[in-house]
Amino acid sequence: MMKRIGYVVMLCIAFAACKDKSNFTVEGTFKNAAAGSKVYLFGLQKDQAKPLDSTVFSDKGEFKFSHSTPAVDFFRISAGHSEYMIIAKNGDQIKIEADLADKNLSYSISGAAEADKLEELNKTKNQYMVKIGEIQHKFDEAVTAQPDKRDVIMEQMRPAYTQEINGLNTAVLKFAQNNTSSLAGFYAVNLLNPAEYEKELVDYAAKIKSSFNDNAAVTEFLVRMAKLKSVQVGQPAPEFTINSVEGKPVKLSDFKGKYVMLDFWASWCMPCRQENPNVVKAYHTYKDKNFTILGISLDKDAEAWKKAIAADNLTWAHASDLRDFESPTAMLYSIDAIPSSFIVDPNGKIVAKNLRGAELDAFLNKTLR
Repeated sequence: MMKRIGYVVMLCIAFAACKDKSNFTVEGTFKNAAAGSKVYLFGLQKDQAKPLDSTVFSDKGEFKFSHSTPAVDFFRISAGHSEYMIIAKNGDQIKIEADLADKNLSYSISGAAEADKLEELNKTKNQYMVKIGEIQHKFDEAVTAQPDKRDVIMEQMRPAYTQEINGLNTAVLKFAQNNTSSLAGFYAVNLLNPAEYEKELVDYAAKIKSSFNDNAAVTEFLVRMAKLKSVQVGQPAPEFTINSVEGKPVKLSDFKGKYVMLDFWASWCMPCRQENPNVVKAYHTYKDKNFTILGISLDKDAEAWKKAIAADNLTWAHASDLRDFESPTAMLYSIDAIPSSFIVDPNGKIVAKNLRGAELDAFLNKTLR
């Protein structure tokens, strides 16, 4: 009897040893998939999807991919208008299930350590997405019944919606912080809005800086966070030279000795234009208290930029590289969305970021006494 057990164990070990570790496999079953329709496997390189393979669904909605990867990495399964993220390394045997009719793009994944972590994250996300979807459905029904009260209904439902969004973000951040040794954790932290979770992303980068050295997405993230760290509150504001609206060079150091708000905006940016009245109010309220503004436009069209300055009554200094987000000044300050702003103190240190409306007024009122 002892010999028989030993023989079975040896067979199991031999079977495991023969497992192909030169590739990973993905076996899927998708509901509501049309037999013969295509499903694709994509790799991700610098935020770009690269097609790697394709096949067709069976009459049961089944498919299978086998592919090799130099290291653990991100991949995407795509069918119709639906896309599903997976994480895989050679030797993994991943199973994925989904319903192509599910608007929330929920899916289950298993079969490897990273896949299990991704499944854990997905379950957490789905709990909140269901609640958010219910709120959206109630909103749509209420507006259909009373279209003239859309704004009132929105304000009534906003607290519940905001609560679920905040809950989702908190849960995703907690997952990322608890899984710094997993690419699933890295995927989670990248679901957060950088404008709202800047400090958390910079702190997360510090925790994983020695991990995933062979992953291009992580490397790019670490480089980006290092640049972002250099423009955090408390850091010296990077010096720059940029042409004014009159075509003359302007330096940040020209404003030394004053509080200056660097206001990154553009004529084509509706949120920027909507915020401009608040900026105008702040400027006229505090301009005689050692405060000024330098508007830095991401426009490409000089005439559109000048017309917007006049139309919005922006009577402070203005400058631009006229190169959109490729502006050297915007890149120096890691601007990936506008409006964005920095308040620099008389000594050249960043003391606040992205303050708008009442928050901007409260900060200036407290600081410029």
